Amino acid sequence: MFKKILIANRGEIACRVAATARRMGIKTVAVYSDADASAKHVAACDQAVHIGGSAPKDSYLRWERIIEAAQATGAQAIHPGYGFLSENEDFARACTQAGLVFIGPPASAIQAMGLKAESKQLMEKAGVPLVPGYHGSDQDPRMLQHEADRIGYPVLIKASAGGGGKGMRAVDKAEDFAAALASCQREAINSFGDDAVLIEKYVQRPRHIEIQVFGDTQGNYVYLFERDCSVQRRHQKVLEEAPAPGMTPELRAQMGLAAVAAARAVNYVGAGTVEFIVEQRDGGAMNFFFMEMNTRLQVEHPVTEAITGQDLVEWQLRVAAGQALPLSQEQLKITGHAIEARICAENPENNFLPATGTLNVYRKPHCTSFERGDVRFDDGVREGDAISPFYDPMVAKLIVHGDTREQALARLDEALAQTHIVGLATNVQFLRLVARSPSFANAQLDTALIPREAAVLFGQELVGLPMAAAAAVAQTLLAEKTLEGIDPFSRRDGWRSHGLVQRSFAFEFGGAHASAQLTYLGNGALQFAVQPGQGSGSAASGALSFKALDDGRIELHFADERAVVSVYAQGETLYVFAAAGATHIVEIDLLAHAGETQSEGGRLTAPMPGKVVSFAVKAGDKVTKGQPLAVMEAMKMEHTIAAPADGVVTELLYAPGDQVSEGAELLQLAVAAA
Repeated sequence: MFKKILIANRGEIACRVAATARRMGIKTVAVYSDADASAKHVAACDQAVHIGGSAPKDSYLRWERIIEAAQATGAQAIHPGYGFLSENEDFARACTQAGLVFIGPPASAIQAMGLKAESKQLMEKAGVPLVPGYHGSDQDPRMLQHEADRIGYPVLIKASAGGGGKGMRAVDKAEDFAAALASCQREAINSFGDDAVLIEKYVQRPRHIEIQVFGDTQGNYVYLFERDCSVQRRHQKVLEEAPAPGMTPELRAQMGLAAVAAARAVNYVGAGTVEFIVEQRDGGAMNFFFMEMNTRLQVEHPVTEAITGQDLVEWQLRVAAGQALPLSQEQLKITGHAIEARICAENPENNFLPATGTLNVYRKPHCTSFERGDVRFDDGVREGDAISPFYDPMVAKLIVHGDTREQALARLDEALAQTHIVGLATNVQFLRLVARSPSFANAQLDTALIPREAAVLFGQELVGLPMAAAAAVAQTLLAEKTLEGIDPFSRRDGWRSHGLVQRSFAFEFGGAHASAQLTYLGNGALQFAVQPGQGSGSAASGALSFKALDDGRIELHFADERAVVSVYAQGETLYVFAAAGATHIVEIDLLAHAGETQSEGGRLTAPMPGKVVSFAVKAGDKVTKGQPLAVMEAMKMEHTIAAPADGVVTELLYAPGDQVSEGAELLQLAVAAA
């Protein structure tokens, strides 16, 4: 076994690999960029080497620098994690040439499976079922359009060298094909350096089910069952679970054997995932088709660990060291059900645009053991760390395990309720809503689940105005109490020698103004009334009482409701977390310039930090509402900015290739008079 390995990655996966290596008595070396100088993964390893600038191309993609770091520190092997260089055959080959063990498959297997078109031709020869499509080398746009027309719409354009949903577009009709192809190719070049694509029939009501496979150097292969990854947004996974609901033993065996056949076809070694698109037919029948093979460990591997009780990183290390697979197919068993939720810095209410910022508050759920506990939380950040625009926006992975799917769902909801993040937008509340949605709760899964359940997933306030206002006032009064001195005149309990004392509060909640009045009744009793502004919720009044608990939470009683809440103050904004959900409310009477607003007029601003890819217009162009104006790229994803109204472009304020900050004005639009 290795004595020291280098982890050629960052964040959560670097911490994950380091944890297993430490348990096995293996020393670890971290690499880090300028942005990650004080990152958690650096502290998690025994040594650390600086490899360059913040952008991936200046650090984590510099494989020659990584190999130098491994040699300089005496590492015997390199674990690539996932993303970055994990599926780069040149890097795998260079490791071998440098006398280092690449903890992954041979370069030939990465190459064979790395290009989707060629891999599908290989799978066809191996007898693995394929979706009807075009996987040829002719990349002339007219030829690709012809093939899409032949296959029949809807079709899916996919970057041949792609993964993670990047460089992928669904096209419903022929007239949209050319624009979708161009966008797909741009994103593919930015992410993979290769703009080749393939065209496939877009399967209706598809499920995304993948099989975890493992091979060793002795020619042994096993499959560690399946994961359902159907719940996706922007073609990227949101929730994953194992085993797949509705999977029969017969179908599991068929898919498992097909996955092993795919691995054998390329002499695969190590951990890999064979991804299938599964067509759901009337009567419950399911057909499966090969989609791609990811020649690395997957983000969602912990759910497989939870149901099998195996540490897949340990398997990787043992296989890379030349050992045989730890278990045979007959020895592998499924126990219970596991679900993983990807906690990301993004705004679900704004088309899941990635967010950046500082984790001012970062409180995690109560966790149990590492492999098969009830609750597991994998991350690579700490409170106070920043989420930068340079890397993937995933903050952490929450993994729960239960005897049944229903038990796992209950544990997932409870653990998400205990996850408190303040400082940037996240999808934590969205994940709770997805897990509670009728489709997910009843295991009616397909890749269209999120748009189908949009009515219950978006625009929801899990904590209403009355409890939010009551929590804000309770927090304010508790904070004031800390200012009391020993003299009676400094008391903040509302006592007066005669008459009642009343205090007024003004709030902003859900984009609207609201007011509240607190009445001191004497002997510590309080009466509280909340009056919403237009569209900001419902009115409520009643007795208010509260007390601070030892763990920092507040026990709150208002208008016949009881809640235990955590309240975090960030300036004038108070963030409220309760069992029902989370929200924020602003005490606008504390603002220095309450009520002042600035009209955006005809300005169009960047919704997130990133790079300007292109403009579709020039100064003087007339545009119509909804017309694409510009394309931005951030965190390896493209985002199109459209005209909010009819008008005329008066000025472009940046050029393609420019880096811009969130809120930067990209162009000016003279809006046409109504």
